[in-house]
Amino acid sequence: MISNPIIKGFHPDPCVCRAGEDYYIATSTFEWFPGVRIFHSKDLKNWKLASMPLDTVEKLDMKGNPDSGGIWAPALSYADGKFWLLYTDVKVIDAPWKNGRNYLVIAEQIEGPWSDPIPMGNGGFDPSLFHADDGKKYYVYRTWGPRNHSDPINEIVVQEYDVASRKLVSDRQSIFGGTNLKYTEAPHLYKKDGYYYLLTAEGGTSFEHHVTVARSKHLMGPYEVSPHGALLSTWHTPDNPLQKAGHGSLVETPDGEWFITYLVSRPLKFAGRPRLARWGRGACSLGRETGIDRIEWKDGWPAVVGGKHAKLEIPALNLTAVSPAESESVYDDFSAESLQGHWQTLRVPFTESMGSLYERQGYLRLRGNDSLLSTFEQSTVATRWRHHDFIASTKLEFDPTNFQQSAGLCCYYNTSNWTYLAVEFDEERMRRCIRVMQVDKQAASFHFYDDESIEIPDDVRSIWFSVNVEGLTYQYSYSFDGKVWQTLSLVLDAWRLSDDYIDGRGFFTGAFVGLHCADISGFGCHADFEEFSYEPTAG
Repeated sequence: MISNPIIKGFHPDPCVCRAGEDYYIATSTFEWFPGVRIFHSKDLKNWKLASMPLDTVEKLDMKGNPDSGGIWAPALSYADGKFWLLYTDVKVIDAPWKNGRNYLVIAEQIEGPWSDPIPMGNGGFDPSLFHADDGKKYYVYRTWGPRNHSDPINEIVVQEYDVASRKLVSDRQSIFGGTNLKYTEAPHLYKKDGYYYLLTAEGGTSFEHHVTVARSKHLMGPYEVSPHGALLSTWHTPDNPLQKAGHGSLVETPDGEWFITYLVSRPLKFAGRPRLARWGRGACSLGRETGIDRIEWKDGWPAVVGGKHAKLEIPALNLTAVSPAESESVYDDFSAESLQGHWQTLRVPFTESMGSLYERQGYLRLRGNDSLLSTFEQSTVATRWRHHDFIASTKLEFDPTNFQQSAGLCCYYNTSNWTYLAVEFDEERMRRCIRVMQVDKQAASFHFYDDESIEIPDDVRSIWFSVNVEGLTYQYSYSFDGKVWQTLSLVLDAWRLSDDYIDGRGFFTGAFVGLHCADISGFGCHADFEEFSYEPTAG
């Protein structure tokens, strides 16, 4: 059996393609760098990170991008012996209308090298590329702008793209106006048995999310909506442990079997507290993840096997050889020459201005930069929450000299929503102390200051920090010897680090646990992290 989600933690908008007997899924990364995460599998069950193609500022410059800006809905396809990757870099979120830039990069191997970005215009988002039988290529996307931010315009358009000139060579033509679900986006075109099939996401990317399908005998339409209604959704199954199913893409195996990949979330339930979650369905601190299901064809239309709802398990492919499974745990002693693939940084790449893996062998050195409030240059290296129950810990050395310097362990959703267990310098006591800062919808609170300060003994060099996440809540702990731990009395809400709690105009990521060093004083400091571990503690 294949268990859902197949890619855990914040990995939304999955776009799947096949190259021979290899399958690849590209997922959105928003403001996290490098941009786009591409996973590989041979069995559609076990997936491993294979590439993060937008790994330089020449390919992706996100400095100053807003929360949940950056990379939206990459579309990965394979044709002519090459991988084609389209994506949107969103620069404006909280405004009368959003604004982004679309690009195309190409590679012969999934690991790269990837081409320089080819500009594809700014008139829409969620672009994909359709490779026609005659060799022509068509650029498909959802329009947006001053007149049609969201509703009532839900227009999907097509333009021909010329590979030789690297330009769009036709006027755009509208092919689909959506259904009554509205918020039509994420178009993907497929051809089967003489029909063109158009998959779109509708309903908005929350609990009302859907995948719809329409078909036509002609690429440019007109398109007829499936008489069977939505292809996939969990809106009609409020008690399903998987929710928000939508934003799908199709793939056919060499044996003619069909599958759909889609985004899905695992909400935390609020017993007796229905007001804390939209429609009482919970809050999804792990963000939108990647799921999969089987497709069968009925009377010329695709249908999800066993019903249009998301499922915790589906039958696997009948293969003798399977892909290796990704480890559920993480351990890093920072002995490698580069950061492990599970790490990402915020908006900017991991460079000398942020830190180093070689200045002190066996340590991750982070230099103090902007605070966790910044959309410019933070020194934050973080990994996704992938379980509702886990313990993450680190060991660090840090010697601040003023109150504007700090280093430690953070749980982070975006610049307006995070907590931070930090080593700071108390200028009244003239010594290091352990504190917790929290920013909740931009409101700051400070814990273990003044009379509650936790002083660090002068002879202590290494400090251990950990966070224990247990479903709806989490707590920080510290140790001065790595053996005897003190759990802080402060109980924090895990569900506050979710799209559903923030409930804003365009917040689409998930919770991360990270290592951070800040210095807004300008005097300069660094923190050395010796190790990091992430260990799930329940299913």
